[in-house]
Amino acid sequence: MEPLRRAQAGDQQAFAQLTDGYRQELQLHCYRILGSTQDAEDALQETLLGAWRALANFEERASIRTWLYRIATNRCLNMLRGASRRPAGASSLHTARPDPTRAVEVTWLEPYPDVLLDGLTDERPGPDARYETRESVSLAFITILQLLPPRQRVALVLRDVLGYRASEAAEMIDATEASVESALKRARMALHDRHADPKDREPPPAPNSVAERKIVARVTAAFETGNADELVALLTKDVSVTMPPIPGECKGPEDADLYFRKTSFRTGRSTRTVPTRANGQPTLATYVRDPQTDLYHASGIAVLTLSGGLISAVTIFGKDVLPSFGLPRVLSSTAS
Repeated sequence: MEPLRRAQAGDQQAFAQLTDGYRQELQLHCYRILGSTQDAEDALQETLLGAWRALANFEERASIRTWLYRIATNRCLNMLRGASRRPAGASSLHTARPDPTRAVEVTWLEPYPDVLLDGLTDERPGPDARYETRESVSLAFITILQLLPPRQRVALVLRDVLGYRASEAAEMIDATEASVESALKRARMALHDRHADPKDREPPPAPNSVAERKIVARVTAAFETGNADELVALLTKDVSVTMPPIPGECKGPEDADLYFRKTSFRTGRSTRTVPTRANGQPTLATYVRDPQTDLYHASGIAVLTLSGGLISAVTIFGKDVLPSFGLPRVLSSTAS
């Protein structure tokens, strides 16, 4: 008996055989819509549970993959409507931070560990897809998605990221094709309006390339030696420093310099860094030495957006995100 029939008869191993190959891409799909790694994992688990319960009614009018995406998409929409979403401003970021230099919209956002992207170089998008995987997981793209109304967000992801036809997307969310296309048009306009990168901005170096490693090595040295001048020398003229979900942004090298001198480069502060990756971008986990114990306690992580050989954005998250990266809360003074 084929796996589908066995699964419909109650065989859980057959169900796993049907669905395990889609878990990773479904979790990423949920992350794009929800902006939170933990929420995406919760949505994935509820998607699989819902699929198991509804499998007996699966009529094979679409593929298992499309059926699972339909369940996941609607689960995410329900989560966005619900009251369980984290309140804006919840964060483990340190409180001794300077005031931002300009206001930005508040959004709930978490980084997505690259380890969860392994093996997803080809998500089998449809012919209508407009974005490659690297762009569609970048923090800039995910941030803008979180500022869109839920229906626009979903329409953009289903059509332009996954490449589903308008008719397929409409069926997934029980809408008309016209409403999906209308939501997609508005989402594209918002995406265009909010995408502030200048046209002449250089593309980032290839992931894990020699050029990227050189930049990361210089940033690491700047943090660990307390050399703020070295860090500022690596910033573009329009660099931004943000700390989602805290509202506000430090814009430009001077404001970024002030921010870092009041936080990461305070007198007497000893910092260690651990390299990792998030959203396809180089990332540094930072740890601050406790002078009483000589232990280094997690401070947070900084996701770097690169433009050529410089840094165009630094997005800082609190230490509560470290577990999703498999990183410890404390480093010993002798740890390598």
